[in-house]
Amino acid sequence: MIVLGVVLLILGLLVSSLSVLKIIGIILIILGIVLNLVPIGGTRRRVW
Repeated sequence: MIVLGVVLLILGLLVSSLSVLKIIGIILIILGIVLNLVPIGGTRRRVW
């Protein structure tokens, strides 16, 4: 997801008329970083 965000951000910067690609790229980068930092689905094992 981070790679897709970077690609969209680069495409948005190259084609300056499409600012939507820049916004979507930034959102995907931030979302990818957040999803990598937050464990989803209980990946932490509980030891009693």
